[in-house]
Amino acid sequence: MTPAARPSQHAPELRAAARHIGRRRFLTATGAAAALAFAVNLPTAGTAAAAELDAARITDDPFTLGVASGDPLPGSVLLWTRLAPAPYQPDGGLPAGRVTVHWELAHDERFRRIARRGTATAHPEFHHTVHVEVDHLEADRVFYYRFRAGRWTSPTGRTRTAPPPGARVPALTLAAVSCQAYHDGYFTPYAHLAAEDVDVVFHLGDYLYEYAVNSAGGARNYTDRTLPALFNRETVTLEDYRLRYALYKTDPDLRAAHAAHPFVVTWDDHETENNYADGTPENSVPPEEFLLRRASAYRAYWEHQPLRRPQLPDGPDMRLYRRLHWGRLAQFDILDTRQYRSDQAYGDGAQLPGPVIDDPARTMTGATQERWLLDGWHSSRARWNVVPQQVTFSQRKLDLNPVAKLSMDAWDGYRASRRRILDGARAAGVDNLMVLTGDVHVAYAFDIKDDFDDPASRTLGTEIVATSIASGKDGAERPANWNTYLTANPHLRFYDGRRGYVTVTLGQQLARADFRAVPYVTRPGAPVTTAASFVTEAGAPGLKPA
Repeated sequence: MTPAARPSQHAPELRAAARHIGRRRFLTATGAAAALAFAVNLPTAGTAAAAELDAARITDDPFTLGVASGDPLPGSVLLWTRLAPAPYQPDGGLPAGRVTVHWELAHDERFRRIARRGTATAHPEFHHTVHVEVDHLEADRVFYYRFRAGRWTSPTGRTRTAPPPGARVPALTLAAVSCQAYHDGYFTPYAHLAAEDVDVVFHLGDYLYEYAVNSAGGARNYTDRTLPALFNRETVTLEDYRLRYALYKTDPDLRAAHAAHPFVVTWDDHETENNYADGTPENSVPPEEFLLRRASAYRAYWEHQPLRRPQLPDGPDMRLYRRLHWGRLAQFDILDTRQYRSDQAYGDGAQLPGPVIDDPARTMTGATQERWLLDGWHSSRARWNVVPQQVTFSQRKLDLNPVAKLSMDAWDGYRASRRRILDGARAAGVDNLMVLTGDVHVAYAFDIKDDFDDPASRTLGTEIVATSIASGKDGAERPANWNTYLTANPHLRFYDGRRGYVTVTLGQQLARADFRAVPYVTRPGAPVTTAASFVTEAGAPGLKPA
């Protein structure tokens, strides 16, 4: 990590509490609970401490951040919203009181056939966010949902339940997205994704960026509005992260995509800080200072995403890796490659490979998550085993030198860890492995090789890399290193540097990936095209042009 000292922006009492707890105790259950208390300023009585606020007193639309759903299960959906009449204010425009929110789930868009209805409490300690887990639903069904607070009704969202366990499902279409830097451009790809016929969207990380956003919205170059100065600083505190989510979620295209499809989310680094690794920050701050920042970032992430209660963080710790199924067609093992990883080797960045990256003691996932993944493959009965995760999994040589540089932040910097994953997949008999990746702001399609330095070695699976929604600004169809990468990496089947997303249709016999691209994001209204399409056959890994 590159050291760059900066003054702390946390309140003195929180810094003192962090120092008192200390790093070791910070990571214990007791320490995590204490960390949570001071990181989010919760009273000891927790959510019962706030008085109730009459929703009739809300005079402006509180549903400015839209609605969302996530993590579909066979008999359950998770619904999300947040009350924020003034989203660009630290308090969201509401006093610190509990608000009763009504919700409805229906079989039809006009809410004539109600499936379930109920109430939930928007607690100020959770920044008036609402997470509703609706159970006892029919499997494999589409539903519509909405919220009410006082006289205000939210936009309508569309969601669905997963098929029953063991069901023989003919097909599933998913979308994969990543990397949406607000200051780099408009979220136009989301407007197109909202109109796609997909069952579920996987967000692979960098939902927001910690970097400052100026009054013109960076590359958006607003002329019709001026963003408040409170966004023009790096996110460090809980208030900073909450406000940044509010900024992002006021984007109409992002709101449309969330309303149209259930999302399955996982983070990368920028939801907290660029290229952090476990408890090691990018910048030279004391460990307890960074863990306080991590606790704030994780708290705000859970508050603003359609996540279930098992993902509720404890201080600087949050169990984000989890497993979902789509009948017998697909098993999804959603990874967290940021929270448990060893520090990047050789100072991070593009470096020549050395013995450190082959050290078996180093890990990308942590031992517990790695064992969970491999055990899950041994018990899998799915046709496709899909691993949504963050950073490039396949080898990616960055130049044409006899010994090429590799990215130390990607799996290339953790080769022993990657070898264990590939050996585990083979030992478990995983025939149809697909890795979904974000992070790099370009679209790639890789054949995953048993030996990446031997093009004739066995192909073990497929890696589909979703380009960014906005990060990197407009990009180019063929970046300057396009020829270099394709020559240096014969297992790289496709490379496109524009913004967009990817859709993947999993069938019983084939999987098809369609790379969707827009020509620009620094101004609104870009059209979308299919840059390329590939298929891979079940039981015969390897990508072929569709």
